[in-house]
Amino acid sequence: MAAPEPLFTETLLLLGGAVLAAPLFRKLGLGTVLGYLAAGVVIGPILHTITDAGEVLHVSELGVVFLLFIIGLELKPSRLWQMRGDVFVLGTAQVVATGLVLSALAYLTGMAGWRGGLIAGFGLALSSTAFALQILQDNGDTNTRYGQRAFSILLFQDLAIVPLLALVTILGSGPENDTTPVLQDVAVAIGAIGAVIMAGRYLLTPMFQIIARTGAREVMIAAALLVVLGAAVAMQAVGLSMAMGAFLAGVMLSESSYRHELEADIEPFRGLLLALFFMAVGLSLDLAAIVDNLAIILPAVPLFMLAKAAVLYLISRLGGSSHADAVRIAFLLPQGGEFGFVLFTTATAAGLLSQDATSLLIASVTLSMALTPLGSLLARRLIGKQEARAEQLEEDFEGAGADVLIIGFSRFGQIASQILLAGGRSVTVIDDSPDRIRQAALFGFRIYFGDGTRRDVLQSAGIEKAKIVAVLTQKRETTDRIVDLISKEFPNSRLFVRSYDRIHTIELRGKGVEYELRETLESGLLFGRRTLEALGMTEADAEAIGDDIRKRDEFRLQLQAVEGLSAGRDMLHNQPVRPEPLMKPKRGSVGEEITEDEAKKVAIGKW
Repeated sequence: MAAPEPLFTETLLLLGGAVLAAPLFRKLGLGTVLGYLAAGVVIGPILHTITDAGEVLHVSELGVVFLLFIIGLELKPSRLWQMRGDVFVLGTAQVVATGLVLSALAYLTGMAGWRGGLIAGFGLALSSTAFALQILQDNGDTNTRYGQRAFSILLFQDLAIVPLLALVTILGSGPENDTTPVLQDVAVAIGAIGAVIMAGRYLLTPMFQIIARTGAREVMIAAALLVVLGAAVAMQAVGLSMAMGAFLAGVMLSESSYRHELEADIEPFRGLLLALFFMAVGLSLDLAAIVDNLAIILPAVPLFMLAKAAVLYLISRLGGSSHADAVRIAFLLPQGGEFGFVLFTTATAAGLLSQDATSLLIASVTLSMALTPLGSLLARRLIGKQEARAEQLEEDFEGAGADVLIIGFSRFGQIASQILLAGGRSVTVIDDSPDRIRQAALFGFRIYFGDGTRRDVLQSAGIEKAKIVAVLTQKRETTDRIVDLISKEFPNSRLFVRSYDRIHTIELRGKGVEYELRETLESGLLFGRRTLEALGMTEADAEAIGDDIRKRDEFRLQLQAVEGLSAGRDMLHNQPVRPEPLMKPKRGSVGEEITEDEAKKVAIGKW
């Protein structure tokens, strides 16, 4: 037998490690991140079954890119503008203060000269976006006040990589030898950001409208990947991080009707590649370097993490955070980040750091990442369970988390949504018709493109947070598929469903929906009432007859559900009813009786 290709063998090992470690560590309460790290350490440094950790890490960094894209989708530009204070004030204060403190520690410990110490300190000041955001997501804290503030700091750190790389160039070769002025680099970076913003505003939505009309889901997925990777590569080409480009693309699409569909398409790639990233960090852990420098690393890693946590706590408190939130942020962001690897490697090439110092720094950053999940658990213990629950979730983006999730926005859904909106209720609407979405946008409606028969789309649209799910699709088959899916995957959802006819109503009641309404029942009753009034009947009498018909119809439905469709036909009116006084209708004369077949047709009629 031919030996399997190394690529397939390594892929099987990584998948097997993820499948075994993640549930185990989640069950132990340690979180999936630590599980992925542990699996990587076992597969790589301990068993040596995968030795090329750098290549795995390079590919898996796309997980961070996709993560930032999804986060961008959840942040409208208006919300991002509201966060500008946290991003630029708190972010700047954290990077500068932490960088100076850690630079002093690096210089005083003799790790490097003042130039190398400056790069080492500011490199350690950057935190891991992937680790922090995954922990927030695992704990359900992404949209909390402290979660948003932590994200603001991380966002500025991504921006700070540009001036820090420029600082390496200046300190390494001197400004007189730098062929590209720093201001020019900054101008190019700003121009690239502007280009991504303009493309997102004016090109992406029309592109997705055209693709959606084809009905080919694989093309939509390909387009989503193209947008994310294209924006990421564009930012990398001008010296910014790939994650920043993906984040900007997400923000530009956050108000698009295709937002939920894009999120559902990208989510599987994000989850898998991000898990691979954490495992790659474990693979790259140099146990030999740690053992050789154990006397230095054991005190150094806790020292720089504590120093960083102290600065984070003080800055958060000065920025108005509560004690509990400041503790959470301090224990969430004390680790080194993946951008530190880039900065240290560049500094080594520039002659600012020795190879030994760089190896020590990389090992320290990796170890600090591994300790972060434990630190997050410790923070939750310190602030206490009761205080942790006091933090309320706040919705920072339109759509997911609304009171009502409406699936289908045809005529029925449009009328129902008007009632809900007039009643002051928030509504998320998804529909799979690009033309209907475009037409609704002309009248100021915000609806999202998405297939309601897909579990991932429903989850992205916020079904788990919705108080009521209204299935208002036109086709009976589509409605049944959605109801069956929600009943199976989201059994706690309250289902209000648009029914097609009597038979469909009985079937829906058998499925256990909380409320259903035939699409023509109330309009038919109202039409009949208005006709009676036009013929001279008083409004009160016409309304009383309408109420009687409604009660009879409900009783017939209950009988038909038990005895069959022929049950209750004796309750149908087949001759005029005297409105004053309102009498229980009786059968007419023999000549006016309808046949049994005709009565059956009426009983199962679609009204």
